[in-house]
Amino acid sequence: MKSSSQVSTNIVKLTESFFHSTVSAASSQVQKSSMALFGGLLGQYQKRRLLFTVEESNNKGGNNKVNPWLESMRASSPTRITPNNNNNQDDSNNNPSWIVGHPSALKMFDEIIWNSKGKQVVVFLDYDGTLSPIVADPEKAFMTKKMRAILKDIARLFPTAIVTGRCIDKVYDFVRLGEVYYAGSHGMDIKGPTKSRNHQKGNNNEALVLFQPASQFLPMINEVYKILVEKMKAIPGAKVENNKFCLSVHFRCVEEKCWSALAEQVNSVLKEYPKLKLTHGRKVIEIRPTIKWDKGKAIEFLLESLGYANSTSVFPIYIGDDRTDEDAFKVLRSKGQGIGILVSQIQKETKAIYTLHDPLEVGQFLRRLADWKKNKF
Repeated sequence: MKSSSQVSTNIVKLTESFFHSTVSAASSQVQKSSMALFGGLLGQYQKRRLLFTVEESNNKGGNNKVNPWLESMRASSPTRITPNNNNNQDDSNNNPSWIVGHPSALKMFDEIIWNSKGKQVVVFLDYDGTLSPIVADPEKAFMTKKMRAILKDIARLFPTAIVTGRCIDKVYDFVRLGEVYYAGSHGMDIKGPTKSRNHQKGNNNEALVLFQPASQFLPMINEVYKILVEKMKAIPGAKVENNKFCLSVHFRCVEEKCWSALAEQVNSVLKEYPKLKLTHGRKVIEIRPTIKWDKGKAIEFLLESLGYANSTSVFPIYIGDDRTDEDAFKVLRSKGQGIGILVSQIQKETKAIYTLHDPLEVGQFLRRLADWKKNKF
């Protein structure tokens, strides 16, 4: 006999197929009735997954009309009110589908645990803005002692990796936990734990270099770093950070009137290096090799290294706040594996399913996850 989760998964697939079939061109009443029927058989997690599929299909089709399937799903899904009314919010705060599709991971904790039943939970975490607050000086992005204690607990209970844009040496100086996998430079430099765990093989005394797909770019990265350091001296507040396999040009402390000049300087340098590309984060310009590698590829590699490639018995949880974390959210969504949790106080476009407001809530979520695991035995 199939489990209830298997039945729900099959219903989702059936409903998605139904939506994409010629029946989707039928009358609004037929669509609405069909969605009500299938929706009544699904849990909230499956409803949100289906909501994403329907809404994306609607958007791709360029259809601006109200979709009765979408409205029916919204009506039967939970809502989330964001208690943040500051001036940093954007227009997406008024988007009802965002509120429906991205509830608080704390409020929906029991649902998350239910969907992880019978599976190995693997935890992936960004660093800045997730484990530590965003600060003006990137050299002072320290975790609290409480967060470090929680993270240490999590790493002892679950395979755990920090996936960050920073270089491994720098993030390790902040974290200083040997039980954790580190994926620095947006996953272009991956090392395993220095302390042995049941899920990890290798030398217990020295971190094993698992993967460095951009090693041939190191001389070029170092050359561009030196040039940018000189260029940024003319822009007060700008800071260039060498993250080994990528560079970060921080402009959080730069006056807005100088942003254009900063961007022009960076672009003028990069014109001479076609094998490097620009990406953007939270008040940071990042320079990376033009290889097809990102945080999404990094978590795929780590899951494969742990023996969970294409496995249905794994439940990855990825928590991050940055635009670069979307690559990881997309991978989990495309595989139908686990969940993505966006850390943000404002509503914005994301492939994550759940949300947390800030590192404080991240700590609360991780503490509940650790306590659940302990109480399970």
